[in-house]
Amino acid sequence: MSTQVTEEPPSGTETNATMGSQIRIHEGGGDDPLLTPDIDPLATVAGMDVASYQGNVNWKSWWDQGMRFAYVKATEGTSYKNPYFAQQYNGSYNVGMIRGAYHFALPDRSSGAAQANYFVDNGGGWSKDGKTVPGALDMEYNPYGATCYGKSKSGMTAWIKDFSDTYHSRTGRWPVIYTSTSWWNHCVGGDFSSTNPLWVARYASNVGQLPYKWGIWTIWQYTSSPLDKNTFNGAYDRLQALANG
Repeated sequence: MSTQVTEEPPSGTETNATMGSQIRIHEGGGDDPLLTPDIDPLATVAGMDVASYQGNVNWKSWWDQGMRFAYVKATEGTSYKNPYFAQQYNGSYNVGMIRGAYHFALPDRSSGAAQANYFVDNGGGWSKDGKTVPGALDMEYNPYGATCYGKSKSGMTAWIKDFSDTYHSRTGRWPVIYTSTSWWNHCVGGDFSSTNPLWVARYASNVGQLPYKWGIWTIWQYTSSPLDKNTFNGAYDRLQALANG
């Protein structure tokens, strides 16, 4: 879905990494447009996620193909903002979808609190309008350097907690955490299963093992072709419940 970065940008800058782009590089898969997830379609809801690479999205077309929720990239680090955010975030809402925003984390650049505040201040907030799900924190392989951003497991856990606690204090909701099992178990030692809904990436017909301590997934990203497709683990009324808090 994205243009891949092969060199680390100058210190203090961010470019535009997208949800799952680094997971596809490190773990493979994601490019099968015919992949069918092993789910009960009566107990799940189809969704998608987008970033600036999709430009102005034809939301009516995706609605007609059955998509009922969407996550839109809002921010990365503390300087990048998706220039298409308004069209994507508002357009998905206006066509009838339940929508949310996501933040691509760069834990080696600034604190979790700083990035959570930047996210909330630039589209990542939450309102109880019945059509907005909590913001998502995208935690995955570093596109610009060391896999775990130079942090120990305890250091990464502390960074995520800082982000999560700050987001909760600003919005009253815990952010959804997006990750892959392999990256999370390699880089994070903490347990967020009692507070944060899990959005797991695995490009296969089944979701497989979940990250440390999570016993259930809330959203599963199962392919990136022709764009990132997801399924929500529950019927539509449960997705509405997530939106309503």
